[in-house]
Formats: sequence, structure tokens, C-alpha cells
Amino acid sequence: MKYRKGYKYQLAENETFILPIEPIDDIKTEFIELSKNGVLVIRGGYAWDGPSGPTLDTKNSMRGSLVHDALYQLMRQGHLGDNCREIADDFLYDVLVADGMNKLRAWFWWRGVRRAAGFAADPKNIKKVYVAP
Repeated sequence: MKYRKGYKYQLAENETFILPIEPIDDIKTEFIELSKNGVLVIRGGYAWDGPSGPTLDTKNSMRGSLVHDALYQLMRQGHLGDNCREIADDFLYDVLVADGMNKLRAWFWWRGVRRAAGFAADPKNIKKVYVAP
């Protein structure tokens, strides 16, 4: 058996976002697709760790954390360049506010990921695969 650690949530159905990121070619992974025209589809079954850092997991933070984690995963896997990190962070802010988060709280989230989350987009930090038994 092979598995990865570090996930809290699993998406029950597909979630779609329209992004200001338009890759040269369509990107297709097992759970994430990003088309050349900026349509991001995160497939049901996708697992992510939810909001990170010193924060609370609230309903108005779930979609933002989902899309942000998926975009950072595409960067870690080398499908998107690190030049997309700022766009991903800004999009996180937009989704948080659209989902009803207070703008000041959303700004603190945005500031936190801008300052401290770069490591999560680095290909050196791809999730390790464990083997059992």
C-alpha cells in the first residue's frame, strides 16, 4: 500500500473556478485540470489540508483553501511556474471575500501566504509517498 500524509478534507464533488491564469497548454493531473482559457476543475476525491497556519477552518475559508492548495500543488509539480504564486495568493483573497469572509481577516490570510507560504509551492516540498507494511 502507498499513501501520503497531511490531508484533512476530501472534496465530495467537482469544483470549478475561472482563473486569471492561462497556461500555454492544458494541464491535466489525476484530480486537477487547468485549461488554456483559465478554467480550473478540481475533481471529487481531491484531498487537501484546509486552511493552514494560525487560523480557524470556517465555511468561508474552505473554497479559498481548496483552490489555493490546488494551485500550489500544480506549482510543486512543475506544471505552473513560481510566477503564478502571486496570482494564486491574490485569487485566494478574492475567493475568501466572495464567500463572505471579513475583508480584514482575508487580508491577514493574504499577507500570511505572501510572507510565509512560498515553501509550499517549491517542487522540493512535494508530498512524500509512504509504503506499508
